[in-house]
Amino acid sequence: MTEPLSVGGLPRQRFRSRLAAGPILVDGGLGTLLFSRGVPQRACLEELVATHPEMVGAAHREYLEAGAELIETLSFGANRQRLAAWGLEGRVGELNRRAAQLARDAREVSGRDALVGGSVGPLGPPTRGVPDIPEAAARATFREQIEGLLEGGADLIVLETFSDLDQLVLAVDEARRASDVPIIASLTFGEELVLADGSSPGTAAAALAAAGADAVGVNCGAGPAACLDALQAMGQPADGEPARSIMPNAGLSQRLEGRFVYAASPAYFGAVTPRLLEAGARIVGGCCGTTPEHIATMRKALDAAATPGSATSTLPAPSPTGISAGRPRTSHVERAPDAAVTADTGDAPPPTRLAELLAAGRFVVSVEIDPPRSIRIERTIEAARLLRDAGVDVVNVSDSAMARVRMSALSVAFGIQHDLDLECLVHCTTRDRNLMALESELLGAHALGVRNIIALTGDPPRIGDYPTGTGVWDVDSIGLIEILTRLNLAEDPSGRSIGQRAGFTIACALDSTAADATTEWDRLERKLEAGAHLVMTQPLYSVEQVEAMLAEARRRFGPRGLPVPILLGVLPLVSTRHAEFLHNEVPGITIPDESRAAMAAAGERGSEVGIEMADRLLTAMEGEVAGTYIMPSFGRYEQCAELVRRIRARHPTEAVGNPSPGARSSAAAGARATS
Repeated sequence: MTEPLSVGGLPRQRFRSRLAAGPILVDGGLGTLLFSRGVPQRACLEELVATHPEMVGAAHREYLEAGAELIETLSFGANRQRLAAWGLEGRVGELNRRAAQLARDAREVSGRDALVGGSVGPLGPPTRGVPDIPEAAARATFREQIEGLLEGGADLIVLETFSDLDQLVLAVDEARRASDVPIIASLTFGEELVLADGSSPGTAAAALAAAGADAVGVNCGAGPAACLDALQAMGQPADGEPARSIMPNAGLSQRLEGRFVYAASPAYFGAVTPRLLEAGARIVGGCCGTTPEHIATMRKALDAAATPGSATSTLPAPSPTGISAGRPRTSHVERAPDAAVTADTGDAPPPTRLAELLAAGRFVVSVEIDPPRSIRIERTIEAARLLRDAGVDVVNVSDSAMARVRMSALSVAFGIQHDLDLECLVHCTTRDRNLMALESELLGAHALGVRNIIALTGDPPRIGDYPTGTGVWDVDSIGLIEILTRLNLAEDPSGRSIGQRAGFTIACALDSTAADATTEWDRLERKLEAGAHLVMTQPLYSVEQVEAMLAEARRRFGPRGLPVPILLGVLPLVSTRHAEFLHNEVPGITIPDESRAAMAAAGERGSEVGIEMADRLLTAMEGEVAGTYIMPSFGRYEQCAELVRRIRARHPTEAVGNPSPGARSSAAAGARATS
């Protein structure tokens, strides 16, 4: 294993750090695998993400299980020009967005630490030559596809199988303008090792480096040997130059009984892998004809090369991943009290660390984590470790947000606290549980030491994985707060004794920019009356939004504002499309015009500007709030960690600020949770 992908810094910096730690193995021929599953050769593969998502997801998972660390989306030809052949030119954004989402879902289900690469091919099939498209139209075509992939959450862009250097340079430039994610730019050479315009591999590599590519290489072609020749002709990159990539076909193909059969076997790919590394490749994988078996043999070859002392070792020894193996090293989980103690209802447990920090006036920093969509928790633990090392005080564990099924929030919280000694705050929705189940889960959470709860009503099932499912909603978030308050008084919801007081810290949510502001604030008053200790806000983006919220709090609750602490919600933006999507399509988020204009002007610095905007807002409002609740976009925990580090530079973990009783607040939990 090589160093995990979840390291700090901005996207391109993280990518370079990851490449420095060891080669990245890319998946193989996604189309090849789908054709072998019965998809007709003349079908529009890119439409399968909408018509057969299960088949596409299964193919992604096969490559992940084979050991791929970068999987590419099924979007190679999903541009307006090529989709027009099937009458699908109006669905570019939808198909690319869905392709990225399916790849991300497959990664979640597999539990593998992998990157999702948004695949972008030439504007026309190579057999028909380069289409005669004006530059402005070509740029718009590439931009439309790339933005769809970024909206779906692609971690990087893979521009591949280009034979026209000018078109590829233009695509790199457009991708660089769209975002600050890494870009892999890959050409296809014939046996003559020259492009149609006469460019050599070395000349092409220099042009792509100047355009802003992070990795340059070759793919497709006649097979490993020809691709290796082209890669060697590019030359070893000097320090600071783009890394080299190579993803060859499985040799030449022949048509046999209506299907294409490729010559190069998985064993051959495993044998040639050391040669790819010796030629300078840091990104290796396969293209047409390569299957999960090909990738699995390459995985074995890479692992053998990384083994210290191995006869085939060509790589530095890997850094430890930090992922727990076997029993965790430490645990601060509270044990259930002895029977002799349970009769004493006067003894409440000590306050949670979150409650202690709030009482001491410490500026609290919290970040949300999504549970995995699989039975594997290692990547989630690593995300929490990254945030802990950055200086976070508590992580929030969401509860199947957007009604999409994920691992139980309580299980994830227990795993994080058990492995990392990092306190969690669990989202608990009333959507999926009746009164009996709610009480049972809360009692179990307390026994396991998970005692920070944010009470939420939850998103309706119709928007999630099971649209025909039914919600329960015996109570809403206000009723859940009442249940928690009763447990803290040693009573269940019916008033029967539970033997001892619970010690829950109870949080609630507020969307201060809600369309029906009166109802939202009325509900907040009822939440506080029911016993909430803490308010957490939906993401806000300007001082004016926060000040308006605080003014309403003072109007309703008096000059001191809210009687409980408030954590100001922030969701760092990553691009102008991200800002427009959140503003226009996500309930509970309103982004001011000036903030969206700033993201539009940020260009490729979108992620960095998003961090700076969030940090400036928190700096301006530090005297008015008790801390912050940071929400990641597309699971970009590294961006959140960078923001946490900036906050900690002003508020070291050892420091305790001035107490702020009755800290003014307004709350709304998770950017995707219904309060």
